[in-house]
Amino acid sequence: MELQKELSVSKRRISSDRKPPVPRGKNADSPEQNFYEVLRKVTEKPRPFCRYTAETLWNDEYISRQMLRFHLDENIGAASRRRDFIESSAAWIAERFKLTKDSNVIDFGCGPGWYTTRFARCGARVTGIDFSRRSIAYAEEMAEREGLTIDYQYADYLKFDTDRRFDLITLIFCDLCPLSPDQRRTLLQTFSRLLRDDGQILLDVAALPMLSKRQETIELGFRLDNGFWAAGDYFGLKQVFKYPAECVSLDKYTIFEPDRNWEVFNWLQYFDREMLAAEFASAGLKIAACYGDVAGSPFSPEGEEFAIVATKA
Repeated sequence: MELQKELSVSKRRISSDRKPPVPRGKNADSPEQNFYEVLRKVTEKPRPFCRYTAETLWNDEYISRQMLRFHLDENIGAASRRRDFIESSAAWIAERFKLTKDSNVIDFGCGPGWYTTRFARCGARVTGIDFSRRSIAYAEEMAEREGLTIDYQYADYLKFDTDRRFDLITLIFCDLCPLSPDQRRTLLQTFSRLLRDDGQILLDVAALPMLSKRQETIELGFRLDNGFWAAGDYFGLKQVFKYPAECVSLDKYTIFEPDRNWEVFNWLQYFDREMLAAEFASAGLKIAACYGDVAGSPFSPEGEEFAIVATKA
């Protein structure tokens, strides 16, 4: 969720409601005008959640290596939160939800195992689900080194199912927010199905004050984001779009390599408590408590994120 903050600082703003004119006249087929037409098309504002490109971000051979590097770097919060926060957060979760050897816990979007490892150290029976093969492989290696038994599964958690039922379901680092309304509905229905009658859900989301602070921007760079997107030479175009009516933003990356052009769409849905409660209610769930984050800090309406504990309705 923090990828847009860490990768680059945008340099020039554009207006979302002002579209470039379509080229006309005798020079419309010139190389200059063709390049104009390319830029006109790639800078058009997409419909909210019109494309989902998680497979590229998490399983492209080169980019997934970069993402794991960000996960493992203790000094940045681009793919995981900083290690000191994870330590305090995991300790709070273990105490708040009374994790013991009798606890069944599942972490959706577990990444390289920062939380699952700590839950397993408490003796809990832990399952971790992630869409990145590279992250799952790292998590399995870490569990083996520590002698921990953790059930890691490489899976798209929108399609995941199991006969097991869980005391605690976690979805941490605002992983609900990149999903479309239909995808969120599917995931919350899965949570409701997998949750024991007395079980609990913990997740965090981006809050509306964060959206108000974002600006629509555009940036073009050679090897944009310090070579994050490809091993060889490329040009990268990053655009930030805002959709105030839908409470959504998009970080769109268009990558121009010598032999191909491709795009990544990083959507983010922003919530307040009422919006989130309505989505949970549609899945037979209710919000039982709100916090400022997944380390248990007090909730603030001005905060850029917040966390909730939910149960069956």
